[in-house]
Amino acid sequence: MHWKKLGQIFVPDSTHPKLVSHAANPLAILLEGDVFRVFYSGRDINSRSSVGYVDIDIITHEIIYSHNEPVFVHGEDNSFYSHGVSIGNCYEVKGQRYILFMGWQCPENEHWRGDVGRLCVGSDLSLTLDSEVPFMASDVTDPVSLSYPWVVSEDGLYQMWYGSTVDWSSENGEMIHVINHASSIDGHDWVRDGLAVPFELGTAQAFSRPTVVKNTDASYSMWFSYRSGTGEKYRIGYAHSGNGDKWELQLEQAGINVSTDGWDSDMIEYPFVFDHKESRYMLYNGNDFGGTGFGLAVLTND
Repeated sequence: MHWKKLGQIFVPDSTHPKLVSHAANPLAILLEGDVFRVFYSGRDINSRSSVGYVDIDIITHEIIYSHNEPVFVHGEDNSFYSHGVSIGNCYEVKGQRYILFMGWQCPENEHWRGDVGRLCVGSDLSLTLDSEVPFMASDVTDPVSLSYPWVVSEDGLYQMWYGSTVDWSSENGEMIHVINHASSIDGHDWVRDGLAVPFELGTAQAFSRPTVVKNTDASYSMWFSYRSGTGEKYRIGYAHSGNGDKWELQLEQAGINVSTDGWDSDMIEYPFVFDHKESRYMLYNGNDFGGTGFGLAVLTND
């Protein structure tokens, strides 16, 4: 498995005060033909993230339109998304589309943390908050912090993979933030099942932004960003499952790594994998957690 990099596609250049830098967590929704609307999380001067978008021809890599204003802004100081919005993917429940997101909080003199919120996607792809209450908050399964949800729906079952903090600091100083699983029969009420992807201290222990796709043989592939705990910055890793339940960590099969120089030479993270016209694509971020925008890669058999 190998991802052929097609280059840096979008670099944030908006003059809007809520989108002055970064284009993290790209999320693609097909508009028509080969044109996708790619939502992303941009930042203000205080690093609080809001949602912007660009329309891109995925074949020619041409930017068709760049929206210069946010379509959803982080919340007030006392909200569960006061310090930012990191988007997951788009899924549908009885004709209504939703996007789940990680809502960031940075309480004074405390560690940052997150809960999961839900956005309603309008027919015009407008975004509105479903509720001021978190869609998924901390509980006995996820007692510390939640992040980056991804939902897959098929055969009347909804499955979610999301980040959950076990400990802010382990014996090597790196956080333990794992990928957990939840399921739902209606897309609204979820049963949390605990750990989905195994982690290894010193190898892969700080996960973020899982992206899951089903393969032609009915197995599942997951890409995610992770840190090892040895001082290395984010890389993109891979896990495989025969049924979406039991996952095997296969980091060497990710098929993509940092470049020797340029916009993604220091780190790569926040993958978004999707299929279009018999090809499998990955949107991903590079240096500075999306500060250099996002790029595109296509899966090849080389």
